[in-house]
Amino acid sequence: MAEAPTPRSDAPRRLKLLSANIQAGSSTRRYSDYATRSWSHVLPTGKRTALDAIAALAGRHDIVGLQEADPGSLRSGFTNQTHYLAERGGFEYWSHQPNRRVGAVASSANGLLSRLEPIEIINHALPGRIGGRGVLLSRFGEGDSGLTVAVAHLSLGAQSRRSQLAFIAEVMAHHPNAVLMGDFNCTSDCAEMDVLYRGTGLQPPACAVHTFPSWRPQRAIDHILVTRNLQCANMQALPAAFSDHLALSTELMVPASALQR
Repeated sequence: MAEAPTPRSDAPRRLKLLSANIQAGSSTRRYSDYATRSWSHVLPTGKRTALDAIAALAGRHDIVGLQEADPGSLRSGFTNQTHYLAERGGFEYWSHQPNRRVGAVASSANGLLSRLEPIEIINHALPGRIGGRGVLLSRFGEGDSGLTVAVAHLSLGAQSRRSQLAFIAEVMAHHPNAVLMGDFNCTSDCAEMDVLYRGTGLQPPACAVHTFPSWRPQRAIDHILVTRNLQCANMQALPAAFSDHLALSTELMVPASALQR
């Protein structure tokens, strides 16, 4: 009897990725809710139910990037939402990057949930006219060819976004196996995105997936961008509980060498 072939050590590994602006677990289902439900942005009522739904979604993935996760303030019941989602979603590894705090009432952070152990986590503050934005960068393999995953939440203004994208391009310039995901607050073909594409191996998405507003998606402003060395498939938008953004999910084929330690 012939022996079964030995699996190739360089065979690509498939990972499921999710990017989600969770709006700190708040509920927004129509534009009028920004005014009529403004209390939900400062009080913890109902957020545990939303977080449990987000955890169920996140738990079907291997690496999750979070935006607008509250790291512990009045509106979250002083719960670190990234940590809570890690526990409820069954993730062994998690990290968060607090960026903006409004007294003890509200705070916001980028977050990372992972089933793979990162070898390094780096937090960078992003430039901008108004402070409080950042990019959370994680590395999962040794050397420049290792897998790099970055999570960011960019500014509303085009000028600030341009400077932020230029900064991110400099940080990620020499990473051939890289992912940048998050809430960009702009479409992938906006003029300010050119500085990112020119300065890195990150590519525009093959198609636009509308994620905002969640109740009637008309704009593709949440993205999972990958370098040309990686293969991305099955990009789709999924509800992130009651957030005003849909989450973005994709399958990523990663060279085994990019995950070697």
